[in-house]
Amino acid sequence: MKIITNNKKAFHNFFVSDKLEAGIVLKGNEVKSVLAGKINLSDSYVVIKNGEVILKNCHITPWQIDSNMVETKPDRKLLLHKSEILKLQRKVLEKGFSIIPTKVYYNDGLVKVEIALAQGKKLYDKRDVLKEKAVKRDIERELKNL
Repeated sequence: MKIITNNKKAFHNFFVSDKLEAGIVLKGNEVKSVLAGKINLSDSYVVIKNGEVILKNCHITPWQIDSNMVETKPDRKLLLHKSEILKLQRKVLEKGFSIIPTKVYYNDGLVKVEIALAQGKKLYDKRDVLKEKAVKRDIERELKNL
């Protein structure tokens, strides 16, 4: 498994819980661009529409000079089993979760997207996490110096 990109912003802005692996429908030279790491998940999100899971706002830079690929942020379909889609849909409707992509990776000749159920963090939650990280870093630094 080769990790192509991570969505670091997702872990900063959300509490991430359940994770699922989904295939992604790519066209033409998009696969080459993704394997070259020219994909950005920072503002992307997932919606469920008519029983299909759709990745929105995911930017893939065109492969070199490709006249066929003009639009860089089209909606892309994600491939999941129907039971997984229903489970995600129930959680989103009942508990107010969002679905976000956390990483894109290459596994056994296929490009996969890891999606997760997430709840938004408040500003004070983000501050608490940053404080905890700073304290842990200081403790590690002190232990290293001893």
